[in-house]
Amino acid sequence: MFLDNLNARLFGVCFWSDNLTIRPAYSLLPVRASSLALLESPRRHVRAVCKTPYQVLDAPDLADDFYLNLVDWSSTNVLGVGLGSCVYLWTAHNAAISKLCDLGDQHDTISSVSWVQKGTTLAVGTLAGRLHIYDAATLQLQRTYAAAHTRRIGALAWNAHVLSSGSRDRSVHHRDVREAVQRPFRRCIGHRQEVCGLKWSSNGAGGAIGPVVGEAAAHPEGGAPTGGWGVGSGAALASGENNNKVCIWDLRGSRRPSSRPSTATHAAAAGGEEPGDAPLWKFHEHTAVKALGWDPHVSGVLATGGGTQDKHISFWNTGVGSMLSELDTGFQ
Repeated sequence: MFLDNLNARLFGVCFWSDNLTIRPAYSLLPVRASSLALLESPRRHVRAVCKTPYQVLDAPDLADDFYLNLVDWSSTNVLGVGLGSCVYLWTAHNAAISKLCDLGDQHDTISSVSWVQKGTTLAVGTLAGRLHIYDAATLQLQRTYAAAHTRRIGALAWNAHVLSSGSRDRSVHHRDVREAVQRPFRRCIGHRQEVCGLKWSSNGAGGAIGPVVGEAAAHPEGGAPTGGWGVGSGAALASGENNNKVCIWDLRGSRRPSSRPSTATHAAAAGGEEPGDAPLWKFHEHTAVKALGWDPHVSGVLATGGGTQDKHISFWNTGVGSMLSELDTGFQ
């Protein structure tokens, strides 16, 4: 310590500890220590992505409709595809193909498919507004909601045992699939056009239909599940419509901060409405919004992609309702 002080007085140089590294206060290098560490870090290699597919599957009767969601891949490495009135399953590890269902006898057509985050449960929405729940492991129908919506169901999203569905009737419904109750326990109204994209902010601990240990499965018809949303399930849902709107829903009933950013508007729940019936935020900067993705590393950050007239990816802070940045992709 005495020698350090003496050197400082004689030579005008002092030293301090920065992340367990001793470095001088005055350096001949024209860059900061943080920039130097970045320059000295190993160079990242550009990943080469093959431009030719390693597998091509025939998909007759695949609807040419941008607003439908007819393909989804499960956590068990099974691809579900809606083709006309049928849903087919393709198992990746052995290339086996099986038919899950055929709604031809009901004169109905598949409009959306979605796997639960963990498990073999597959939700299927139809043009007639019906919602079916299947166990893909046994190819058995587990649950049917005959009048889930009044018009076609184009978007589905899971959060543990809660299934959310978006429809051309401009509403989003939430159901606990453990229950045979036909009515949803929550309805979200805020869109003026068809809901074509849905995404929950976290990966729930979903699985097969059945009671969850420690939670009461039974609840009154139309009421909220007495067991709540479940451990590890998120409460923020993003929904996009085919016009220009993205809505953020917080079904816990949270309210936005007092600040009023110019990029978003807030719809407060009117008298008599349950918390969550009105969106927490509305973003209007896009055209048609189907692509939605939450940042898995930073809480509350949402990416949204616009349509052919928009060509932008926007990044949002849903905590305060402001746009962080946007990227012009040049394409849809």
